[in-house]
Amino acid sequence: MNRRRDFFRSVGQGMLVAGLGFSTAFDLGLSPALGDDDAQSIDFGSSESLVRLMQDTTAERLLPKLTEKLNAGTKLRELVAAAALANARTFGGEDYIGFHTMMALVPSFQMSQRLRSAEQAMPVFKVLYRNSNRIQEHGGHGSEKMHHIALDSATNASPDGKRLLELVRNKDLEGAEQAFAQIVNSVPTQPDHAFNELLFAVQDHTEVHRIALPYRAWDLIDIVGVENAHTMLRQSVRYCVKAESPRYTEHCKGGRDILPKLLDAYKLLSRPLGTTPAADDWVLSISQQLFRTTPAGAAELVAAALSEGIDPAAVGEAISLAANQLVLRDAGRPEKQTSAGKPVGSVHGDSIGVHASDSANAWRNMAAVSNQRNTIACLILAGHQVAFDRTNRGGDFLNWEPYPTAEHQQRIDTKSPKTLLAIADSAIRMNDQAAACAAFATYGQLGHAADGAFDLLLGFAISEDGALHAEKYYQTVADDFANTRKALRWRHLLGLARVTASEYGQKAPGYHQAKELLGV
Repeated sequence: MNRRRDFFRSVGQGMLVAGLGFSTAFDLGLSPALGDDDAQSIDFGSSESLVRLMQDTTAERLLPKLTEKLNAGTKLRELVAAAALANARTFGGEDYIGFHTMMALVPSFQMSQRLRSAEQAMPVFKVLYRNSNRIQEHGGHGSEKMHHIALDSATNASPDGKRLLELVRNKDLEGAEQAFAQIVNSVPTQPDHAFNELLFAVQDHTEVHRIALPYRAWDLIDIVGVENAHTMLRQSVRYCVKAESPRYTEHCKGGRDILPKLLDAYKLLSRPLGTTPAADDWVLSISQQLFRTTPAGAAELVAAALSEGIDPAAVGEAISLAANQLVLRDAGRPEKQTSAGKPVGSVHGDSIGVHASDSANAWRNMAAVSNQRNTIACLILAGHQVAFDRTNRGGDFLNWEPYPTAEHQQRIDTKSPKTLLAIADSAIRMNDQAAACAAFATYGQLGHAADGAFDLLLGFAISEDGALHAEKYYQTVADDFANTRKALRWRHLLGLARVTASEYGQKAPGYHQAKELLGV
């Protein structure tokens, strides 16, 4: 996410001509398919045959065919790219399982780079199986929601992010699609321009999927190629339009209301971003304040820090550490919030902490590649959201004690890295979240290599289902760990240990088939 990409001139990547209302069916992935039967399908050129393979093949038959492709010389990156394009064309950012699968593609590829060559396809195959399975459930190639979009030659308008936001608020899907296509085409060699204008609409609400989707779509551009950048990013336009409703706005409007007030009050757009480094104590203190205060108070804490010239990266560290507390302190799902694969006491999947951590990670990564206005806005809204997640999603987080407790750690009586990893492995297999955290906490305090911990947890991130979030959260933690100072970074890995122990016992569909095909 810390790089800039050139943008290919083409923007001809799809549209729907009718909007969809926001409803509970959205969260269930059951919303009806709407569209123009005569709409022109997007053609992905040299990638089209592989994209169609992803759309037209049942999940059970897909992995053998992909194994043949790999053995014949197709690169793993090409398979990920085809899956991303098939996903975007089929779902258009409107299907719950569909866009979660899209968001897992880059993480699965990044996970593959940690493995020896014979095993590298394992995490990717897991997600590609899920992708094609959902595409088949959706109706395959014939059910596509995203179609080719042609620029309106009759208008000389030059829309910007504010105009895009207006169209989104009006639930004008056709208008929003056309406006974004024109934005893309206005500076066709610079993806930054389109991304920065898109963020005006994204920032209108602080809701996890609205935030994570554009970040993961942006990150996919390196894999799908710049010629498909518009296809990736317009998924967010469509998501935002579909989500718009009075109920949705009421739920998330706090950030919408406070952002312009803070930008003005602290004169944040009239001075350059600061570069003042922050001490470890400052980052820890701010993270604790963000965790304990109100959403409005958290937003103002961030604005004040930025106005004082603190390096935005340090502010992002503090926000992610605050979100991490929602993982470590979670009392687990109560009976009324359980579902298949997510029992009482579990903290994996769409838990408050996992969602908060993924959101904070997305905000800070988008801030890192945005213009000054959006860097500031992303961080202010990230602070607001982490406090909102603590106060408005349920739970007594201020009084719950973070894992591992002193009692948990007192049970660890070894300093051997090999033994500590074995204890952690056993604890995970017993779903003992506390013991897993305690083993890794001791391991980290003793200065043992983080790679040993990540390698152990990687195996489970591949084998377990994770309720749509295993790959994404693994990579969130890997990224946050790498971009957090040494004195504080192990907190993130403890969160991953806890979530891994929670999710163990539900093998991912396609996992055993992939192992057999790859001979690992």
